[in-house]
Amino acid sequence: MIHTRSLTKRYGPVLAVDSVDLDVRKGDIYGFLGANGSGKTTTVRMLLGLVLATSGGIELLGRPIPGAAREVLPQVGSLVEGPAAYGHLSGRANLSLFDAMGVGGRRRTRQQRIDEVLEQVGLTEVGRRPVKAYSLGMRQRLGLAAALLRSPRLLVLDEPTNGLDPQGIREIRELLLQLHATGTTVFLSSHLLAEVEQLCTRVGVLDRGRLVLQEELAVLQAPTGRTFVRTPDPDRAQALLDGRVESRDGRQLLVRGTDAAQINAQLVAAGVRVDELGPERRTLEQVVLEATEQAPVGSSRP
Repeated sequence: MIHTRSLTKRYGPVLAVDSVDLDVRKGDIYGFLGANGSGKTTTVRMLLGLVLATSGGIELLGRPIPGAAREVLPQVGSLVEGPAAYGHLSGRANLSLFDAMGVGGRRRTRQQRIDEVLEQVGLTEVGRRPVKAYSLGMRQRLGLAAALLRSPRLLVLDEPTNGLDPQGIREIRELLLQLHATGTTVFLSSHLLAEVEQLCTRVGVLDRGRLVLQEELAVLQAPTGRTFVRTPDPDRAQALLDGRVESRDGRQLLVRGTDAAQINAQLVAAGVRVDELGPERRTLEQVVLEATEQAPVGSSRP
């Protein structure tokens, strides 16, 4: 769905994006991660033909960008750097104008599609209110509604939950999961690791303009070969498991080995109380920190 080859963007002496090879496959919910200034938004803008690459190649839906943009982009929904809208017009009027520009579909189904997308993003009750009265979160929802007017095969989103409260973030997450279930591939640029961890199937990590990690989330969070044990008797547990305990943090021990049932049986037989135990898995935060701290400038792991 998205493939780039040595995608590079320079602004004078500044190398903003450096030889990035993205591989976003059909059916992915792809989380594109990186700190502010890492080059995420510049990359997204190049994907959509909003800025030209200095060098390298881009394919969306199997077609070159920007060369085939007119054929491809009507099949791509996008929300980049916040939604654009006329403040004096209502949300519904903005969507109607956007549709009339030829990106949404047939005129005779326009109002029906507008009703549908307003309901999808939770703006049905305020669709006739002027956009200048919208909160930032409501504007984000309106931008997402505009992207959905196209019934896109690919949805490219840059920080779509910006300005939303926790309930709004959860609603957008559920909406994206619903769209994914109906066949939409999602490319999500975000700095919210917890949201990406709950939502995405694959991740790419950008650091100082270079792609330092790209992998299935399930692979990155596979069991590490160790078992964590939380117990109110950490001293007794450590003595009993002596030689297998790799680290201890308060009441939690990290034990070498993956047979949690055997470890539990050994502790219980010795009268050691166990609150919780299971295979250790790295969090997405740990994965990202490791990738960005260990990767030297000029390195890339596809």
